[in-house]
Amino acid sequence: MKGNTKKKEMKKIICLILIVLFMLTIAGCGGSQDEETEPLVVAMELAYPPFETKDDAGNPAGVSVDLMKDFGEYIGREIKIENISFDGLIPSLQTGTVDIVISSMTIREDRSELVDFSDPYANAMLAVLANSESDIASVEDLNQPGRKLAVKTGSTGHLYAQDYLTEAELVVLSDESACVTEVAQGKVDGFIYDQLTIYRNWQNNLETTTAIFIPFQDVEKWGIAVQKGNQQLLDQINAFLAEYRENGGFDALTEKYLSKEKEAFDELGFQWFFDLQQ
Repeated sequence: MKGNTKKKEMKKIICLILIVLFMLTIAGCGGSQDEETEPLVVAMELAYPPFETKDDAGNPAGVSVDLMKDFGEYIGREIKIENISFDGLIPSLQTGTVDIVISSMTIREDRSELVDFSDPYANAMLAVLANSESDIASVEDLNQPGRKLAVKTGSTGHLYAQDYLTEAELVVLSDESACVTEVAQGKVDGFIYDQLTIYRNWQNNLETTTAIFIPFQDVEKWGIAVQKGNQQLLDQINAFLAEYRENGGFDALTEKYLSKEKEAFDELGFQWFFDLQQ
């Protein structure tokens, strides 16, 4: 009897162990599935129309928003947009607060030490928005004592001015629109930023500003950033960008958001933002 009792107890223990192992297996599989179906958190600064901005209802809108929504459809995951100031974007990736950063961000060596960038998806060249009452005719005219130049903090224009316009007084601001206002009101002589933004703001302020394009400069590239070492997500983004370009996705974004600018760039002979072949 004692032997039978021990056998029954052993069977119970074995059954319990098997049940526990089965439950752990289910839990493990469920956790992996949940991870795959969780929204991808995408950070951008919603202060740079038409790339990253808000619609009339305050919802994220623009080129980058559409691009990320299309990426979400491509990999079958929901996209959640987080509005983060530009200088907080890379730290948000480093801490794992967000999964992706796309915010008209130039691929630079110092940034590449902190995050991993996708293949380039756009070009960015610099230009100057000058006050129409000033006697600024070229970027060299800004490199003089007494000149004031607005720059957005941390931008490529900011770095360019620090390197090449050392005689000018830099007025460092955190917002692009504030830089434009400073120029339009004559408080500074110019604002240096990417060509497309300068062109748009010139068109919006024709009476008070003029656009000056900078010759003989290197083309900067924009990229999408992920946390260092996240090769799986990076590979997905690069595959998506290649297919998106091949299927005319960037042409559709141009038609929706930038058709007038594209026409003007063609007339001026400037390399287009999304044309990486030239």
